[in-house]
Amino acid sequence: MKIIILGAGQVGANLAESLVAEDNDITVIDLDPARLALLQDRFDLRTVSGHAAHPSVLKKAGADDADMLVAVTQSDETNLVACRLAATLFNIPSRIARIRSTDFLDIGREFLSEHFGVDHIISPEYEVTETLRRLIEHPEALQVLDFANGKVRLVAVRAYHGGPLVGHELQDLRRHMPDVDCRVAAIYRRDRGIVPRGITVIEPGDEVFFLARLEDIPAVMRELRRMERPVKRVMIAGGGNIGRQLAARLERDYEVKLIEINKTASNQLAEKLHRTLVLTGDATDEDLLEQENIESMDVFCALTNDDEDNIMSALLAKRMGAHRVMALINRSAYVNLVQGGEIDIAISPAQATVGPLLSKIRRGDMAAVHSLRRGAAEVLEIVIHGDLKTSKVVGRRIGDVALPEGSAIAAIIRGEEVLIAHHDTLMEAEDHLILFALNKRIIPKVEKLFQVGFGFF
Repeated sequence: MKIIILGAGQVGANLAESLVAEDNDITVIDLDPARLALLQDRFDLRTVSGHAAHPSVLKKAGADDADMLVAVTQSDETNLVACRLAATLFNIPSRIARIRSTDFLDIGREFLSEHFGVDHIISPEYEVTETLRRLIEHPEALQVLDFANGKVRLVAVRAYHGGPLVGHELQDLRRHMPDVDCRVAAIYRRDRGIVPRGITVIEPGDEVFFLARLEDIPAVMRELRRMERPVKRVMIAGGGNIGRQLAARLERDYEVKLIEINKTASNQLAEKLHRTLVLTGDATDEDLLEQENIESMDVFCALTNDDEDNIMSALLAKRMGAHRVMALINRSAYVNLVQGGEIDIAISPAQATVGPLLSKIRRGDMAAVHSLRRGAAEVLEIVIHGDLKTSKVVGRRIGDVALPEGSAIAAIIRGEEVLIAHHDTLMEAEDHLILFALNKRIIPKVEKLFQVGFGFF
C-alpha cells in the first residue's frame, strides 16, 4: 500500500516505523529537514521537506497515485486542509486526520467528513485520557484495553508471590473459579513471550495478559496478585487537554486535585471543572505537594507537556508517599528507561495513538488494533467474513486452524454475546475475534490467514 504520512513527530515516526516493517511504500512530509533525515537514516522510506497542506508538496510526495493519506501534524488546520486537498484534488481513496482541538471534535465526524474529506479521526488526547481512566479503575494493572464497546477487557498484570494461582498450572484457574470464564492470552517472562498452555505454571514476576468479561476482571486479578486499596484520591499535574479531560472524567467518582503552573489557565480550569480542586503552582514544588497531602494520594498523574517535569514530579510524588504514580512521556527512549521502576506506569501518546491508526490501515477487516509492550506485540479485533469455501477459518473450530506460531485467539464476540475462546469453539461468519500476536513480525501471516478468497465476492 502506498501511504503518505504528514508529520514526522512522535506519532508520525512511530506510525512510519510500524508500516515500513510491514512492506508498505511510505513517504513522510515535514517542515523539519533534521527530523526527516533521522527517519531516512533509520528506515526504508521516502521523505519530502515542505508544508504538508501545499498541493505542490503533496504532488511531489506522490499524492497522484497514493492509496492513503495520514495527516498527523501538530496543526489541526493543516491536517484538515490536507485531507480536503487529498479528497478533491488528488482523489486519494482513504484519508485520516489527527484532531486535537475539542472545538473541531465537537462539530461532529459527519461535518468533517462532508466538508473536509476526513474518513477517520484520531485524537491522541482522547486515547491517552481513556488509557489513564482504565488504569485508575484497575490500579493493579499494567495495561487495560477495551474490546466490543467495553464488554470484554484485556488486562496485563504482574504476578506476585503469594497470589492464589502463582506457582500453579493455568488449568487450575477453572477449578479456582468455576463460574468465571477467562483466557490467559500471553505471558512475558524475563521479556520473552510465551504462548500459554494448560500446563504452563505462572511464576512470580510474570507479566500476564488475560482477557475476560468486564464484570469478571476483579476476580481474575485476585488470583494473580494481591489486591491494592481502591482508588479514592487522584492528583493530576498539568491542566492541558489531557489533564483537563481526565479531571472531567474522574471528578464524579473520585476526589481530584489538579495542579497547573499558569495562573490564567488554572482560573479557566476552575470555571470549567465542577468538583475538581484546581491549584496554581509547580508540581515539582516539594512544599506544595506536602501541603496538599501527597502522601494520601492513591494515584498521581504527571501530564504536563514537558517529559523531564513529568518524570521529576512523578519521582518526587512517589518518594513523598503517593501510592501509585503515572507519567506522560513523549520520547520513546524515556518510556523504556523509566517504566517499571519508581514510576509505576509510563504512557506514550504516540504508542496509544498508533493502534487506532493501524486498525484503519491493516489488510482485512480490523475493528481494533492495540500495541502492547511498547509496540513489540499486538492484540487485534478481527472481523471474519466468508464461508466454508472461501475462508480458512469460518465454520472451523479454533483447534483445527493452523494459527501462526506466537498467536492465540482469546475471545469471540458474536453479536451481543462474548465467548471466551477454547480449542473446540466454532467460528462463524461476522464473528469478531480477539487475537493476540506475541511478535509483530507474524502480523502479515495473520492477515493472510483471515483473507477471504475471490469466490466470495
